[in-house]
Amino acid sequence: MTTQSSLASQLKDFQTGFLGQAPQETVETMAKATSDLEQSGIVNNSLQVGAQAPDFELPDPTGKQIKLSALLANGPVVLNFYRGEWCPYCNLEIRAYQQSLPEFQQLGAQVVAISPELPDSSLTMQEKHALSFPVLSDVGNRVARDYGLVFTLDASLQPLYKGFGIDIPAHNGDDSYELPVPATYVVDSMGTIRYAYANADYTLRAEPTEVLAAVKAL
Repeated sequence: MTTQSSLASQLKDFQTGFLGQAPQETVETMAKATSDLEQSGIVNNSLQVGAQAPDFELPDPTGKQIKLSALLANGPVVLNFYRGEWCPYCNLEIRAYQQSLPEFQQLGAQVVAISPELPDSSLTMQEKHALSFPVLSDVGNRVARDYGLVFTLDASLQPLYKGFGIDIPAHNGDDSYELPVPATYVVDSMGTIRYAYANADYTLRAEPTEVLAAVKAL
């Protein structure tokens, strides 16, 4: 089984399991919020192929500052914006990229994951999946905003998430309920975006094999 089918099937399997257990009203509320976000045009307004990737400097869980331009001096970079370690779909995605990391490294590419969470939550994600690529804290979504990815979690979802035991303000260190839509970029050594994937539907993610193909095409 390929990593691509593995990730896609895991995402679908989790969603199917959730839909089979969640109250219908909850399912409908979440579906409407996703539809509204899709119709907002956020994906069309996010950075696209051919744009220059905004440079940034963000801390990893140890406090070490990681700068995009410094990484690009060593080759292309895969940027993966995810919602948080509380998100099961994000966990499946990040784990799949860890599994594909040797293939990215063989192509001279580096993988970096970014979320709006505080460093402690980033550390949890890193330790949970024994990640060997940087997990950076974009507190306040400053970088995600530069990439056109930020939205405010719909008010109808905020109490639902709390009911799931997800305390986004505690994870992110503010009560804005701002999150990035999941997105993956391939940035070449000149800082140009050569592959862009963003989706208002958080249950769908860029397949590692597709991203690997984009890196190979550089």
